[in-house]
Amino acid sequence: MSARDARVASLADAAITLLAEGGMRALTHRAVDARAGVPLGTTSAYLRTRQALIEAVVRRLADLDRADLAARALPTGTPPPGPPPRLTAADLDRLAAGAAEVLDRWLTTDRDRTLARYACLLEAVHRPELRSILEHGTALREQARALLAGAGATDPRRQGDQFVACVDGLLFDRLVGAGALSAPPPGTPQSRADLRAAVRTLLHAFTGT
Repeated sequence: MSARDARVASLADAAITLLAEGGMRALTHRAVDARAGVPLGTTSAYLRTRQALIEAVVRRLADLDRADLAARALPTGTPPPGPPPRLTAADLDRLAAGAAEVLDRWLTTDRDRTLARYACLLEAVHRPELRSILEHGTALREQARALLAGAGATDPRRQGDQFVACVDGLLFDRLVGAGALSAPPPGTPQSRADLRAAVRTLLHAFTGT
């Protein structure tokens, strides 16, 4: 990572914390400077506009998410060409367990990142010029399509997109929805077991495996 990229990453990390604490209203160049502990004007020098700042946050979130998934041997990035490898029920069990670990982390240790992600997505609803940030979710959907194809899904393109949407909805429900009232406390073995069961149910529903 170059010195410039490292600086932008540190500024994006500060912005993520601000978004988690106060939503989009808290995100200003001055506030990022203060939170990052850098001289006034540093953020605007690297990320001149508000759009550039939000896009840097989304890129940083995508990079961190990919690192989380890769650390648990979950598929990341664009799948390689050719037929996907055939997956067994045991493979899907392992995938569900790994996904549950990641989701539980996004509800606890990395809760700020999850809140910041949703704040950016909601901002894009009202600002068409930010719609390009939605493209950062494309790679994950492509990987889900390949995964479900390997597990025998009948319509992997459509079902892969639906699977990602369902998992994202599960995360949203546990973080800010009514699920937070009834689900096991995040960060506990019960939470991870419950998330694993939910993801495995989705995989079975889409593949029959």
